[in-house]
Amino acid sequence: MIYTPLERSALRGALVAEARADARITGAALTGSAAVGAEDEWSDIDLAFGLAADADQAAVLADWTAAMYAEHGAIHHTDMWSGPTVYRVFLLDSTLQVDIAFAPLEAFGALGPTFQLLFGSAVEQPARSTPDPVDLIGMGWLYALHARSSIARGKTWQAEYMISGVRDHVLMLMCLRHGVPHSQGRGLHLLPAATTAAVEPTLVRSLDAGELRRAFGASVDVLLAEIAEVDPALAVRLTRTLRELTA
Repeated sequence: MIYTPLERSALRGALVAEARADARITGAALTGSAAVGAEDEWSDIDLAFGLAADADQAAVLADWTAAMYAEHGAIHHTDMWSGPTVYRVFLLDSTLQVDIAFAPLEAFGALGPTFQLLFGSAVEQPARSTPDPVDLIGMGWLYALHARSSIARGKTWQAEYMISGVRDHVLMLMCLRHGVPHSQGRGLHLLPAATTAAVEPTLVRSLDAGELRRAFGASVDVLLAEIAEVDPALAVRLTRTLRELTA
């Protein structure tokens, strides 16, 4: 059973109504794609709730979780934390994902452009920091070192994992350079086609040793190219050593 946009909208409206009726919740906001009018048929429900100063966060979570299972078809959930805010992510039997952030009063506010206040008031939040490109470069060559050793040891699945790790950090660097969202691949479709075309050869097509070495060499090529965009002098320092990894 797959959800429809109409069913998704109806459930979101019901959840917001339930939040208005819960005295422990003092504010609610749309987050995610709905907050900026960018929903499509595959979008999730993303909501954020601000809790009253005297609210017991654990008790609110427990009550809302019980209701999601009993009334709204949840079959599992998982949590992600950001400071004092817990993001409880529910999977419904319809395959719909429902993300609800339960934030203490002082943490309820926009962390980015995808925040549309529905009721209550929000507190201004410090801007989220973006990754330091030099840190991403460091992670890139670290994955490259382990890709080299994994191939040499015949650990083909680990080698594929490490090569993919190099590529993931290259793509994050590209997103930062082009000013598009870098987290979880959200901005990759916004990168210029010529930019992403350069990364395609890094895709591992099989676990054959020769293929792993080919993809690894391609990943080092694009990593060095992206390093040069950030710090040409650093690219010069790293080139010989990184090239030796693929020799």
